[in-house]
Amino acid sequence: QVQLVESGGGLVQAGDSLRVSCSVSGSDISNYGMGWFRQAPGKEREFVGAITWTGVHTYYADSVKGRFTISRDTAKNTVYLQMNNLKPEDTAVYYCARGPRRGDFQFRRQTDDVYWGQGTQVTVSS
Repeated sequence: QVQLVESGGGLVQAGDSLRVSCSVSGSDISNYGMGWFRQAPGKEREFVGAITWTGVHTYYADSVKGRFTISRDTAKNTVYLQMNNLKPEDTAVYYCARGPRRGDFQFRRQTDDVYWGQGTQVTVSS
């Protein structure tokens, strides 16, 4: 029943901005922590950022801090990842994730039992 669908990826040039979306059905994002991850070719999945179930706090990996921003629209049940000043090393498939239970979840520490979207490709050319 729970479904996460990412969209908004594409091919951009270094320095450009892009916003990817995570549309959630079957689950109220106001009740769960939401995370963003990415996986580049030949590399392991890495944590990008997360927003708490209250929407009050956000957390980011050092590699994207200051450039990426997570936000949400509870009316649309959608979480966003705004990516500014994109770099070639940002090229990856970006995945949205929902925590396995209501309330807080530490995406930075583990991803056991989370719900995943299918991912959206972001390619940054130089």
